[in-house]
Amino acid sequence: MSSEKTDPSAAGRFDTTVAHPARRYNYWLGGKDHFAADRASGDAIEAAMPSIRLMAVENRMFLGRAVDYLARQGISQFLDIGTGIPAPGNTHEVAQAIQPATRTVYVDNDPIVLTHSRALLTSGPQGAIAYLDADLREPDAILAHPDLHATLDFSRPVALLLVAVLHFIREDEDPQGIIDKFVGALPSGSYVVVSHSTWEYQSPEAIEQLTANNRDGRFVPRTGKRLGELLHGLEFVEPGLVSVSEWRAEGAPQPRPSIEDVSCNGVVARIP
Repeated sequence: MSSEKTDPSAAGRFDTTVAHPARRYNYWLGGKDHFAADRASGDAIEAAMPSIRLMAVENRMFLGRAVDYLARQGISQFLDIGTGIPAPGNTHEVAQAIQPATRTVYVDNDPIVLTHSRALLTSGPQGAIAYLDADLREPDAILAHPDLHATLDFSRPVALLLVAVLHFIREDEDPQGIIDKFVGALPSGSYVVVSHSTWEYQSPEAIEQLTANNRDGRFVPRTGKRLGELLHGLEFVEPGLVSVSEWRAEGAPQPRPSIEDVSCNGVVARIP
């Protein structure tokens, strides 16, 4: 199953002259779905933080390991918000390799992501996929969407994925309230997967450059301590809140990159 519904205003939001996080991330991952503004923004950030491409790759690998872990725990429902442009190892692909009947809802607010998702994201015959053109800042709209409830059964555990997206939610946009709203809507035994960029390992000079490239303040790096506070009341799965490069990475290529180079924390947490 795939959702074909879309926001009629989506085409009007498609502006190739302004960098978008999903397209910039695609650029760092070596993809082809980006424009000059995305490349210029990505290059400026890379000049201040040369390991940013490594961070993007390690974050993607963390997503795969987290989904693999949850599927092996019997989780077969995923709500992936801020999914980005499809790339190898999409959530439903990893999960359906273990749980063929996995049902996944992808959520993003970039029209190019919508276009690619509808064209490329195909569920296995036993599972289902839906795509919502929606914004994490509007949790009520996501949670009330009919396609969400047509795809996922909220009487059974769901894994909420907030991978590399919370750092685009400013403090004045109430990240705590957003997280609490979703957590409150999920049944006991559900999980939350989060990864979040941090500047806590960067030099003062790098932070100065990164801040200069963040003129609109849209990007909000947070420390591991602050991220842990946002996830209060949840039960962290071992090894807890750590660098994405270190989360259950025994089978990943060795040696593991340093937490300073990756500068991104990750955690999988259970809702009691």
